[in-house]
Amino acid sequence: MILLKEDIRRIVALGYEANEFTYFDGKYYRLRNVNGHCYFYDPVTGLCKIYRYRPLGCRIYPIIWVEGIGPTVDKSCPLAHEVTPKEFRVGVKLLKVFLRKLKEDY
Repeated sequence: MILLKEDIRRIVALGYEANEFTYFDGKYYRLRNVNGHCYFYDPVTGLCKIYRYRPLGCRIYPIIWVEGIGPTVDKSCPLAHEVTPKEFRVGVKLLKVFLRKLKEDY
């Protein structure tokens, strides 16, 4: 998951070190995975440890941008079939905000 600078600042303010939960792929800072899961995934509860403060990309998911297609639902998400038309419209609006901020950050 690509992180905005504001995502990183918000999570650091919770007491995490950026190098704990991020890595730089040469273009973007991304959420680090541990054992095939997001750094903030709690395998005991099955929940996100920072849910209220999660990155914007996580809030938007499973709405994604696919080059040449545009906004769509990530079919690999187990809950993709549950996205309502209203959720999709809201997700697309947030995705546009995310992409604008991403362009500003990087």
